[in-house]
Formats: sequence, structure tokens, C-alpha cells
Amino acid sequence: MARVKADLNVVFAAHDTSTDEYIVAPGAQGAVGHDMGSGPIPPHTPLVVDIFPRDNASAVYTDMTRTFVVGDVPGDVREWHRLCKEALDKAIAEIRAGVDARAVFDLTCDIFEAAGEPTLRTKEAGQTLSDGFFHGLGHGVGLEVHEAPGMGRLSRTKLVAGDVVTVEPGLYRAGYGGVRLEDIVLVTENGAEVLTDYPYDLEP
Repeated sequence: MARVKADLNVVFAAHDTSTDEYIVAPGAQGAVGHDMGSGPIPPHTPLVVDIFPRDNASAVYTDMTRTFVVGDVPGDVREWHRLCKEALDKAIAEIRAGVDARAVFDLTCDIFEAAGEPTLRTKEAGQTLSDGFFHGLGHGVGLEVHEAPGMGRLSRTKLVAGDVVTVEPGLYRAGYGGVRLEDIVLVTENGAEVLTDYPYDLEP
């Protein structure tokens, strides 16, 4: 783990960016909120890598997540990855100025629930969800890594042209691991411009 994070720091510096922290979370650590990750990276298990460096010149953040598996990819992880990519693509296709942020979140929940995965919409009142899709779909990014507008169950806002937001569907199982894919997009009058340029392959 220390070697992976050291290599990432070299890449950040080479691109004139910096960061105080980032997530490299293997296995069960990847299914726990913002666990930064520690220890060895075992084979055949999902590794969630979530980076959010700040550009040193402008002080503006970005945010991206990919999930990898070194070795054989378990069938459930491959299916979660397929569902997350479908949700990512459909959410980005829906985003444009004037769209309700909650509606984009709901679209993602529709996909996951149809596949039998729990979401924040299906959990019982008072229950803490630890499996399935247990977080919002995204958030604004700018001079802070987490800004308005949010795209989640409690969102009550419409997206406007010029918003820069993340789209980050994820599926998880407590004690086992998860998959999250995250791109950052610019909201325009007619759609969303994807600013992230990195492949989605599970195999590194």
C-alpha cells in the first residue's frame, strides 16, 4: 500500500497538483464510506481508488474513482461493475441545465433496484444501509472537493449550466468490498461534458 501511495504522489507532483489524502481501499475497506485504505492489497478482491487532487495554480479540485481487481475477478464484482457503468452512462446522459438533481439520483436507484440491490430509497426508516448503494450520486466540485449542488435523496435543486459535478454510482457489501466509478462533468445547456479521461477497466 505504501508503495502505491508513494507512486501516486509522484504522479500528482508531475502534474502540478497536490492532495492531503486519497483513497486506496482494498476489500472490505472499500465498502466503508471514506476509509483511506491501509495494509496489503490482496489478489482477487476489489480495490477502490478515489483521488481528488487540487491544481496548484488555480486551487481547483477534481475528483475521480475507479475500481480494480488484480487477479481473477469475482462474478459478483464484475456484475457490480457492469451495473455501475450502466448507471454512470445513463446519469451522464440525463444531466443538463434544468434537470432536477434528485431525478438523476432516482435514475441510478432504478437501475440498482431492478437488479435486486438495496438503495437509500428502499431502506427502512431508521435503518443504516451498509450494503448496496448507500450514498448520494454526486456533488459539486470547485474550490472545495465537496460543494453544492448535491445529487442525492434529499436534493431539492435543479442543475444549472456551469455546475461541475461528480457522478459516482457504487455498489458494496459490508465486510467484503465494493465497486465505485466516478467521473466529473461540466453541466451545459444541452447536456454534460465529461472532463475525466481514464479507462474503466477492472483489470489494471
